[in-house]
Amino acid sequence: MSDTDTLRSTWLSRVAEAPDAAALEEVRLAALGKKGEISALMKELGRMTPEERQTRGAALNRLRDEIDAALRARKLALDDAALDARLAAEWLDVTLPGRPRPAGSIHPVSQVMDEVTAIFADMGFSVAEGPQVESDWYNFDALNIPPEHPARQEHDTFFMARAAGDDRPPHVLRTHTSPVQIRAMEAMGAPLRIICPGRVYRMDMDQTHTPMFHQVEGLAIGRDISMANLKWTLEEFCRAFFEVDEVELRFRASHFPFTEPSAEVDIRCDWSGGQLKIGQGESWLEILGSGMVHPKVLKAGGIDPAEWQGFAFGMGIDRLAMLKYGIPDLRAFFESDLRWLRHYGFAAGDVPSVSGGLSK
Repeated sequence: MSDTDTLRSTWLSRVAEAPDAAALEEVRLAALGKKGEISALMKELGRMTPEERQTRGAALNRLRDEIDAALRARKLALDDAALDARLAAEWLDVTLPGRPRPAGSIHPVSQVMDEVTAIFADMGFSVAEGPQVESDWYNFDALNIPPEHPARQEHDTFFMARAAGDDRPPHVLRTHTSPVQIRAMEAMGAPLRIICPGRVYRMDMDQTHTPMFHQVEGLAIGRDISMANLKWTLEEFCRAFFEVDEVELRFRASHFPFTEPSAEVDIRCDWSGGQLKIGQGESWLEILGSGMVHPKVLKAGGIDPAEWQGFAFGMGIDRLAMLKYGIPDLRAFFESDLRWLRHYGFAAGDVPSVSGGLSK
């Protein structure tokens, strides 16, 4: 037996005995790597005579090709074995009946926010957003709220903590989305039609109040806007939101620092049988506050009150959801009870639109 036959037998045996891919790679490097045994023999060909080189070189080339083929075949066999082992470990009987996944749902607050946005978008209002941590100026001063107003006390408002010696203006968790109106006036000027939906924070907690809730405010600014435009806008909104043909609103004189004149708005309703019916009956239900934008607020937003005027309104999104969908306790909105969410939630495909219907 020649030395080439001995090498062939040795290396083919080592290839066949390699237990895994790592061991097989070690065999390849030992035989065919730059410093491998076969590679070293190939380098010796340069010191041989042409006749010896022709015979020896051909034999070494055949040996190299055989070992390389054996390495490839062994690698494929090891890969197949590893795949079989993985399939056995991850075996799954696909003939078993499927188990339905629990379906997610849209929270009533998200649904109502989309409904409100769809209605006002149909009336030409765009959506404006702003930060939830606001400066004292945007949250109070720019809205004509005086320093002695109760809302500026710590028992009503969440003030952000400040380090000792920090003389920067105080910041608060916004108590309403009205600061967004100031920011929108600064950024876009007049004329302007926007709604400002979002989270707001106040120090309150009972069946109909929570420390964090959702609010939407509207603002329209033009040269000839009046309370009549406000009344029509709110009537159209209530008719579309509660999905009734007729509504009747009652405006009661009130006081808000940022509007003058100001009015609280009630809607005619009926509670007979324990169910709320909008647009009929002898009862009245307060649903929002509104008024003509105070000249000082316009001026704070960079708009000349001698040339422009407008109306504003604000309502609670959570309260609207309670009224429309018969939800008795506001605190349940934030308890993450899956049973509650399955009962009051909406399917992901229930996208509200004025033409197609808000709720399905």
